[in-house]
Amino acid sequence: MDTQHDAPDGWTGIPDGAGLGALEGLRIADFSRVLAGPYATMLLADLGADVVKVERPGIGDDTRAWHPPTDDDGTSTYFLSVNRNKKSVVLDLTTDAGLEQARALVAECDVLVENFRPGTMERLGLGPRELRARHPGLVYCSISGFGSGAGAAIPGYDLLVQAVGGLMSVTGDAGVEPVKAGVALVDVITGLHASLGILAALRHRDATGEGQHVEVNLLGSLLSAMVNQASAFAVAGVVPGRMGNAHPSIAPYETFPAADRPIAIAVGNDRQFVALAGAVGDPGLAADDRFRTNADRVVHRAALREILSERLRAAGADHWSAVLLAAGVPAGPVNTLDEAFAFAHKLGLPGIVDIPAAAVDGVVGKPARQIANPIALSGTPAQYRLPPPRLGQHTTEILHRVSDHT
Repeated sequence: MDTQHDAPDGWTGIPDGAGLGALEGLRIADFSRVLAGPYATMLLADLGADVVKVERPGIGDDTRAWHPPTDDDGTSTYFLSVNRNKKSVVLDLTTDAGLEQARALVAECDVLVENFRPGTMERLGLGPRELRARHPGLVYCSISGFGSGAGAAIPGYDLLVQAVGGLMSVTGDAGVEPVKAGVALVDVITGLHASLGILAALRHRDATGEGQHVEVNLLGSLLSAMVNQASAFAVAGVVPGRMGNAHPSIAPYETFPAADRPIAIAVGNDRQFVALAGAVGDPGLAADDRFRTNADRVVHRAALREILSERLRAAGADHWSAVLLAAGVPAGPVNTLDEAFAFAHKLGLPGIVDIPAAAVDGVVGKPARQIANPIALSGTPAQYRLPPPRLGQHTTEILHRVSDHT
């Protein structure tokens, strides 16, 4: 199957590759829902893993009901964003029969992923200790909001974690209300950590035959992802605040007003600043005692911003982007999402892929337009085999397959 297609500007397709995926033969029982868990399992599915998504009868994943927007068939685009390459099976975990079917599914899997409230899977008899006793090679991944200890009862919603985890305290302009990131960034980061932990545990299992319990949580993932801001506190006792688009340690490294729209300029060293000064027609800036070094520029950030803003307002953002990039200065306009995809297309980078309705194994779903997996593997590239499934689309197939384990 080749997903190359002629698409509107900014929309691209990439081939799904030939042969086996890097994770071919790996089976994952995915009991997760919403974003962090489904994002992790989708990434692994793109790389060849066989993922079975376990959903509630009649309802399914919560995000199936999170709309608008929807596709032409009324399916939530939120759900579609993180559930391709999976098969959906409906199991009623409130019944003995459903629990037995769940155990049979796990019996044929290498990995289980879940993000229920801590303690839920244990109450169902599907906890890591019980299942790993039956299947010592099982890699069991639990994703929670605030860990399985004192924070177990706190609901794990991305907005809440951005607030209590400090991200909102450094996001937005000084003196105004803190704001969240424009996407559920903590969930995405946690999903990445989950997939990394799973792969590390599988590597250990390959060497020893032993599975293990992988635990990741939203708060811990965010604190790790705060990198330099968190380190400023841990090492120097600095509690950072909101600085808008400016950087606490680098200048100029923020957005500036051009004639038509903002432009981002990211000067990371003194050489780039010399080039910037020349490109905006004021080479003397680089010799100004206030701006000679990065440390000087950070101290005199406000004065430098005023000077550069006056220069940059003389032309549009696209003009300055071309001039500055030609001079070796990292710069670019603040794009809308459609412009961002167009930019990726211009650079020859994968952006949007189409998955045809005709899928593998005789399973026919509806076609789906998806965002490309950003991981490029030269020998086993990401594959786009299945559109996001309809609720329970593969229940009969999966239950027939696992019937030998019941």
